[in-house]
Amino acid sequence: MGPVRPFKRIKKAAVKKAVDHNVLHSSSAIVASSLGSQPRPLDWWDEFSQRISGSLSLSKDSRSFESVFRISRKTFDYICSLVKEDMMARQSSFADISGKPLSLNDQVAVALRRLSSGESLSIIGDTFGMNQSTVSHITWRFVEAMEERGLHHLSWPSTEAEMEQIKSKFKKIRGLPNCCGAIDITHVVMTLPTTDPSNNVWFDQEKNYSMVLQAIVDPDMRFRDVIAGWPGSLSDAIVLRNSGFFRLSEEGNRLNGKKVNISKETEIREYIIGDAGFPLLPWLFTPYQGKGLSVLQLEFNKRHAATRMVAQMALARLKEMWRIINGVMWMPDKNKLPRIVLVCCLLHNILIDLEDDVVDDMSLSHHHDTGYHRQNSDSFDQSALVTRDELNLYLTGKLSP
Repeated sequence: MGPVRPFKRIKKAAVKKAVDHNVLHSSSAIVASSLGSQPRPLDWWDEFSQRISGSLSLSKDSRSFESVFRISRKTFDYICSLVKEDMMARQSSFADISGKPLSLNDQVAVALRRLSSGESLSIIGDTFGMNQSTVSHITWRFVEAMEERGLHHLSWPSTEAEMEQIKSKFKKIRGLPNCCGAIDITHVVMTLPTTDPSNNVWFDQEKNYSMVLQAIVDPDMRFRDVIAGWPGSLSDAIVLRNSGFFRLSEEGNRLNGKKVNISKETEIREYIIGDAGFPLLPWLFTPYQGKGLSVLQLEFNKRHAATRMVAQMALARLKEMWRIINGVMWMPDKNKLPRIVLVCCLLHNILIDLEDDVVDDMSLSHHHDTGYHRQNSDSFDQSALVTRDELNLYLTGKLSP
């Protein structure tokens, strides 16, 4: 699966308007008696929470919407408004075990719980009172709807002003000028039959079966470009070179904006940063490698690592929030899994775009690939070596103005 095709990201004001409208008209109904008594709110969640059973029902927070779905109610309503047309367009017989038809909110709740908890189909079914096949079909329909309706939440910056804001925020971290993103890779670990030779391609260097997610992140931990679906046996450098982002950048159709003069003779083009597992390229700066590095080179690596950490934190939050891709997935459909990963990335971005404060209570970590060692690439572009040195001198004040 290639990177998401570019979509113009909707403005926050438009998102807020859509959210507020949905909350006003969809989240609750007010019922008044014919005798003119005070209206009494009848909310979907009041009824739905009563159907929760199993271990979740024993939790002291089981009646809290945020504790069950780990997002705010306003975000939930906005997601419902996104997928409503596609999820309700086709007639379905989705019902709980008592035969009661499942509403749009019911279906979105089931899908979000499946993605956010990572619990099995049987546990989700027992919790919400429906069979496993219903949970499976609802989740997949939700994934399809989000792919169709939510892609505008994941796009490369489409205006110079938007890109300049990103560059400014990156520079404020540790001084890197004209930086447009941080790239990193994480693994979605799977359990696959060892008796099937075709699965060997998924067997990675840490002796796990895994699928790769490559992501480019902005300073707000928002995903700007993702590619998922390549086998974990491939190196980070190979995955990059097979991505659409690599092709666009090499052809001059990406990272082709304004250059920055760092001296009279030197200018820096737009670029992203990545760890030593990626090749050093004119548009991708990696840290210095090897023993006996100079004080200046070590200082550059510190700045580089501190700036790059936004990508690590974004992937860690992604896996912590959407636990279906955390841990070890049992016998996943390898054709559907990249699409599930993409939707988790879309949901991650929606929480940022809607400024959902529920995630503020989550601790920030940069550990997203537990058990995996950093890779090292010895591939480099000669001109990039020179440019990186000049950038290093500029950052330390050693470059003549």
